[in-house]
Amino acid sequence: METNIQHQEPFQYAEVYISDMFALKNIFQQIQNTRKINPEFGIPFLLVRKKNEVIGFASLVVQEKNGIAFKIFEQKAMPETERKNFVSRAENYIKASTAPNFRNPEQLKSSVQKMISWLNM
Repeated sequence: METNIQHQEPFQYAEVYISDMFALKNIFQQIQNTRKINPEFGIPFLLVRKKNEVIGFASLVVQEKNGIAFKIFEQKAMPETERKNFVSRAENYIKASTAPNFRNPEQLKSSVQKMISWLNM
């Protein structure tokens, strides 16, 4: 009896760079079914790729009571174990970062507004 071995491509994680923004903007617009970026987009900081395609990203957002949290946006659904791994990586990334956007809600609000203005041009 022959056994077929299926090779699954691993997921790759990377910090977000400015060159990634328009791909992330497209994912957000598809998920939210909108043409404009809004504050829910936040400040993306970590992305996940499968092969060479970005399939999701984590973004810093300001909560209602001026807390800082993150949201995960997925263009294509990840398997549950991989999603949990991505969430864990995002949490660890936030804990390790000392940048003002990760620690100061007012700074994050300002950065989100600038990001929205730039991406909606």
